[in-house]
Amino acid sequence: MSAKPLLGSEGAREEILSRMRRALDGAGEAPPAPRQYRRSLDPGVDIVAMLIDRLVDYKANVHHGLASIPAALGGAKRVVVPADLPAQWRLGGAEFVPDTSLSTADLDGMDAVLTGCAAAVSVSGTIMLDAGAAQGRRVITLVPDHHVVVVRPGQIVGHLAEALPMLDRTAPQTWISGPSATSDIELQRVEGVHGPRRLDVVLLE
Repeated sequence: MSAKPLLGSEGAREEILSRMRRALDGAGEAPPAPRQYRRSLDPGVDIVAMLIDRLVDYKANVHHGLASIPAALGGAKRVVVPADLPAQWRLGGAEFVPDTSLSTADLDGMDAVLTGCAAAVSVSGTIMLDAGAAQGRRVITLVPDHHVVVVRPGQIVGHLAEALPMLDRTAPQTWISGPSATSDIELQRVEGVHGPRRLDVVLLE
């Protein structure tokens, strides 16, 4: 029995496509795929409590109310903020430095960054930023080692599908689920590799 000759890349491609055509011949149209995805949580779910539970599980620190911002900053001396951050959020004895195209080196020298967000998803504990109001440039939330993010009540939703329409699709987005962390092959957790090592979330009520 003689072996079939090896095919080149183009010949192999045509052979595969030919087999697919023969297999599909007479098969008819495929039935429509169901699209009944879950788009919200049950009405009785406490989405705020769920968000807090997920954030704590991710090793983020949760605070309540504007008055807790100084505690969330944890003694930071120099804090970078978006230029449009509300004045009433700039609490405590820190020096708040508005971002006017600060360099990466300048940002690396900051003790913390204080921003708002676009949305917060309870089911995954994810804070979403899209460079909108009170959020600033994406880079200011990635370089400093400590991120304090303020979440307004209307920004908390239960499911991801509810959050997506709240985001600017044309803007760079950052989705944050706890402090930046990664693990090597031996599952040794290392924090702060790809972003802030510490995440504090202030929930406004």
